[in-house]
Amino acid sequence: MPKRTRPWAALFALCLGFFMVMLDISIVNIAVPSMVRELGTELTAVIWVTSVYLLAYAVPILPASRLGDRFGPKRVFVAGLLVFTAASLWCGLSGDVETLIVARAVQGFGAALMTPQTTAFITHLFPPDERGPAMGAWGGVAGLAMIAGPVLGGLLVDHLGWEWIFFANVPVGLIALALTVVLVPDWRPGNSHRFDVPGILLFGTGLVCVVFGIQNGQTYGWGTAFDIIGAGVLLLGGFVLWQRTNRREPLLPLRIFRHRDFSLGTASAVMVGFAMTSLLLVFVIYLQSVLGLSPADAGLLIAPLAVVSGGVAPFAGRLSDRVNPKYPLMSGMLALSGGLCVVSLVLIPVSEPLALLPGLLLCGLGVGFTFSPMNNVTINSVERPLVGSASGIFNTARQVGGVLGSAAVGVLLEARTSSSMAVRANEAAATLPAGIRQRFVDVFAAEAGSAGEFGGVPEVAVDLPAQARELVAQVTGAALTDAVKAAFLLPVGALLVGVVCAVSLRGPIGQDRSPDRMTVTR
Repeated sequence: MPKRTRPWAALFALCLGFFMVMLDISIVNIAVPSMVRELGTELTAVIWVTSVYLLAYAVPILPASRLGDRFGPKRVFVAGLLVFTAASLWCGLSGDVETLIVARAVQGFGAALMTPQTTAFITHLFPPDERGPAMGAWGGVAGLAMIAGPVLGGLLVDHLGWEWIFFANVPVGLIALALTVVLVPDWRPGNSHRFDVPGILLFGTGLVCVVFGIQNGQTYGWGTAFDIIGAGVLLLGGFVLWQRTNRREPLLPLRIFRHRDFSLGTASAVMVGFAMTSLLLVFVIYLQSVLGLSPADAGLLIAPLAVVSGGVAPFAGRLSDRVNPKYPLMSGMLALSGGLCVVSLVLIPVSEPLALLPGLLLCGLGVGFTFSPMNNVTINSVERPLVGSASGIFNTARQVGGVLGSAAVGVLLEARTSSSMAVRANEAAATLPAGIRQRFVDVFAAEAGSAGEFGGVPEVAVDLPAQARELVAQVTGAALTDAVKAAFLLPVGALLVGVVCAVSLRGPIGQDRSPDRMTVTR
């Protein structure tokens, strides 16, 4: 086997590229308020910057693994890395939100090409008894990206501008490219797979319709949005029927869902992906737009969540090998939802940032106890020949949950902010002289959903008296706080659904937990 004596060097090169993929999920959230203000657009449009990346990442993962089998994982990884790096430069150069969204879609496609090849190489480079540490290192990269994303993103946005969260990928991508070419062997599995093109189109189009309908209901009206969502559901139903009737090589082998623990674990992964993406976005908006923290300070405040998670995760992984994994999984999701509830209780427009720490630390404990047990109980529930398909489906499910969470929390935040702003504006107007009350209320009618909600002073408010201008900021902060509290209900609800799924898990009884079974740790 080429370069078998340097597997860890090869893994380092692969993980450097994978680090950028995971970093670009978390780093963008810290820049959302800045993008809304500087691009002069609405929250819904900027949420698409995250959603389209996750969509373009989730849909091609399964076919991308087959590309690696046919053409070689190194070649597909290098192609994905080139696409990702070039798209990052395009993202930074984007002068409007529409161009940025298109560039992020291309970036997500590059990420989808890269990710399956990293896990394929681990099974090739490492013998069975050494794969555990290798997969642990691979999972640790995701944890490090969670820590570095908000902190690094905050520093870049503060000192250089939001564009640099994308520009920073370019030199790192070029270094990763050089290391991959030199250190990673050109392994060719030589497996010839069929590509389920109808399945890919049905799944991708259906998911896009559902996400578009959810995220743009406020913009186009919910009547039209429900029609689009319904079309998406029909397309996804058609996808399932096609997978049942496709006797050649379906994109999604449905027989794998006959394993009860795999089905329930995958459902839990969707819920956890939904919760993780939505809660980070909500935190960032509250910290920057309500408390007025800089992006760097907001990132530093969020960082303990990831630090605790990274510290607890190895213990949770070992524990899940000794006891039924469903119990630490249930404990983790309950702790994460409990932490969100604790944070929600202390949210006020003038909260002391350190008052959020107890809830954030409990969230970190929950995250640490969730991922390893969930991955173990899900992937280890299938026979060895299905492990590759199982890991691909599991990763796809988590990303689908993430994109749904991003879309749902975005539309709830905008809708709740607008409704709360109208109520609070009328209450505040009652304290002003009668001659300016209507002008004061009209400010919020004109600015609902736009940059005025994210720390900027609306242009239409400039002509108001000083007392009224001060009330504008107070009303905006109070309305956003109301919206954030309501938005926390979404990840909490998703996690409780995940707990219900975990309760029904059987655990490792009768399963083969031998070391040559490939598991994905994050």
